[in-house]
Order: sequence, then structure tokens, then C-alpha cells
Amino acid sequence: MVFDSNSGLNTRMSELLSEIDIPVEGTHGEQYEIISRVAYLIGVPKRIFDNEHEPPKIEIYQKLEREKKARIIRNLCALRTRLERYFLKVCLAIQREGRSIMGMPEYIPTELLQALNDDGIDIYKNLKDPSPFLYSLNQNISNRINNCKDLFPEWINWEYLSGIFIMPEGTTDEGTKSAANFYYENMQYYPYQQYINWPAEDEGNILLNDKKFVTLLYSWNEDEFRDLSLVSDVSGRTKANIYTFIEKSSKCVFIVDCENSDPYNLCAAIRNLDSERLSKIDKIILFDDVHAASAWELLESYIDIPIQYIMIKRLKDNKSLADIKVAVKTCQEYFTNEVDSFVIVSSDSDYWGMIEELPDANFLLMIEHEKSSFALKKTLMENNIFYCYIDDFYSGGGDDIKNAAIEKEIARVVKASLDLNLNNLMRDVLERTRIEMTEDEIQKFISKKIRSHLRVEVSDDGDVELEYRLKR
Repeated sequence: MVFDSNSGLNTRMSELLSEIDIPVEGTHGEQYEIISRVAYLIGVPKRIFDNEHEPPKIEIYQKLEREKKARIIRNLCALRTRLERYFLKVCLAIQREGRSIMGMPEYIPTELLQALNDDGIDIYKNLKDPSPFLYSLNQNISNRINNCKDLFPEWINWEYLSGIFIMPEGTTDEGTKSAANFYYENMQYYPYQQYINWPAEDEGNILLNDKKFVTLLYSWNEDEFRDLSLVSDVSGRTKANIYTFIEKSSKCVFIVDCENSDPYNLCAAIRNLDSERLSKIDKIILFDDVHAASAWELLESYIDIPIQYIMIKRLKDNKSLADIKVAVKTCQEYFTNEVDSFVIVSSDSDYWGMIEELPDANFLLMIEHEKSSFALKKTLMENNIFYCYIDDFYSGGGDDIKNAAIEKEIARVVKASLDLNLNNLMRDVLERTRIEMTEDEIQKFISKKIRSHLRVEVSDDGDVELEYRLKR
């Protein structure tokens, strides 16, 4: 069962797709996590989230509604937009009719004011002058927007993102007038006509999907966003091909060459595939190597598929035995364990020899853009073997495994660098000072003196120093 990923589905693939009834989408799997959060915070009306044909997702709205810090920013921004849009009418209602800001719900919804009050924010001190009211809104947004930083992934540039919430010189008459004039002139370009600080160009709906918004966000700051896997997913067609391959297998395993693959890309790929479809996978076999990323040991904690972990030792430091180990294990799984389908996760072209020698087995390859050669892809296409790029899967939610890998490695390196045993240290000190202590006295000294006086200092340059500070 083999497929061609670039020249279209062959006849057999079309038949299989119709049998399983998997929807085939466009060329990109769009993501809406970032834009849904931005839409919520800038005050996009709930009816937009409720509309299944609009990009912002209602589940994100519901999640953020439970976050006080998010509610506050949303209500502040929504009020600011209403005041910007109806500023003149608000002024006339105050001057000609003697009304207060609290008494004109058609312009300034009382439910927004009440919601802010319920969350402990009182911004409408002067009910007869809209200008201080706007200054207060801007000041509150500026003071509080950083509270929402952790609502977004770490990879996004927070300075760029938070900047769209800040009205330039928003606590001055000149700044607010300039912003208002620009808003009125370009209102049709603003996302759902909500005020944000941006160039306001004719870009269509800038909150159409994460890829479009983040790419534009960086361009507004004269920067370029390059890692598109953080904001988009592989196409529905690619996922359909993978599901079809697994569905039609009798027994399927993943074979992973850790040295020639990326643990974060594989984790992202598996987490972005339907868990029910993946339940037929018997196991993932990891062939790890001392030169591979250390995060492979963490993979099992982040996915729900059984993992068999094999660490390959090297006879020579510059020579990996992964190729032969993978080939032997794959043959063993095929001939002994009745596995008929293999997902090979590696960009190493050397495995083509193994694939050729198992003509009755089914293969699907997950490769990486920069690591895979043209020769490998050409050979796979010529033999109608389906492959996909594992680094095209959406990876925007992968901060957890990356942070865990960093912390695990920090702990290992720190432990290796700081080879200090306090018992041995005390014995050495006592020998040098010619002082005698019993074992009980040594332990008491360590507990009362050394532990309380040891301090770790980190300089601005990142240098770490362990100090024993004497009390004077």
C-alpha cells in the first residue's frame, strides 16, 4: 500500500479515501489559537465567536472568560472601541442633554462598566467628560496588558503583540485625537472594527488565521516570521493519507531513528493527529544514540502510544550503528511479530535498501525538509511511497516538552559541573585545619553552618559562582 504525496493520489488511494470517508481539505491546516485570543482581548463581540463560519473559536472565548486578567483587558478594550467610535455623540449627549457616561447604554454599554466593577476596576470617576475617561482606559490597558503575557506561547514576540493594545500617547489630548482620526479614516480595515494600534492597511481580515496574523504582526515591526510550523498545520490531505495508511494496516509500528529526527517535531505531529486514528499503532520504537537530542527520553510522557526505547552504543565515536540496528529490528517485527506496516521517522536515505528488501511490507516515511535529500524524495516518488514533512505539523503548542527537555538537561549539566560533596569537603577542611570533630559534630556543622551560608550568584553575563558567605 504505497502512495505519492506530490503528484496526486493514485487510484488506489482515492478508493481508500472513499471507503473511509475522510474529508480532504486544502493545502494548509490553519490554526486559530492566537487569533482567537487576540480577538477576545481586543473586544470582538461574542456573536463572532458563536458563528462557526468566523475564524475566532468559541472554546477559546469560554476559556478566557474564566480568566480575570483576560476579562479585564477585553472589557477595557471593548469600552475604548465604543468610546472611539461614538466619541462625538457621547460629547453631544453630555453637552446638550446633560447625560452622564453611565447613562448612555447605546454608546457605552453598562454591562461592560459593571463587569469591570465586578473585577475591581473603577475607571469612570468623571462621568461628564469623556476625555479623562479615555485616558483612564488607555492607562489601565497599558498597566495591565503584561498580565496576559502567559496566555500566549513563549515563541511569539511579546513586545510586538502587546504593542497592538497600546494607544500611542494615549493619555494625552494630542495622542488620542491622532488615534481617533486614524481610526475613523480606516475603520473598515480594523479587525471587526475593534481599535488596535497597527498600520491599518487593506489586508483583508487580519484575524483570518494564526499564520496570516503572526506574519503581519512581525512585518509591522520590520521583522520576518519564519517558523510557519508554529502557526499552521499540515494539510487535511496529508493527515488523511496517514490515517488511511494506519487504517488499512493489520499491525503498524513507528520506527524512529533518533539521530536523524527531531523529538519535538515528532511529538507535535503525533499530538496533532487524531488519537482514535492512532489507537491502531502497536508501538513506537525509538533507536536512540548518544549524539541524538536528549529529549527522546521524555517523549513517552507527552503521547499516549506505547514506546520501546533502545539505546544504541557506539564501538567508535564517529560511527553510528543505527542503520543496521533499525534494519534488523524492522525485519524482526515483520517476520516474527507480524507487523505489516511501518512508519519510518528518519531523513536518512540509507533505509531505502531495507525498504527494497521488504517488498510486501507497507512503508510511510516522515522526513524533514532540510535533512532529506532530493535523491531520497525522487526515489520515494518513483516507487509510489507516500512521505510527509514532519516539520510541517503544527508545533505551536510544544512549549511543554521543550521546557521539560531544557530543565532536564540543565539539571544534568549542573550536577556534572558541581561535583561537590559536603561530607568530603568537611573532611578535607578538618585535615587542613588540624581540627578534630566527631561524625555527629560534622553533620551538625554542615546542617547549621554550610547549608545556610552557601549562595549561588549569577552575573549579568551568565557566570555562575557558588559562594560561602561568612556572617560577621
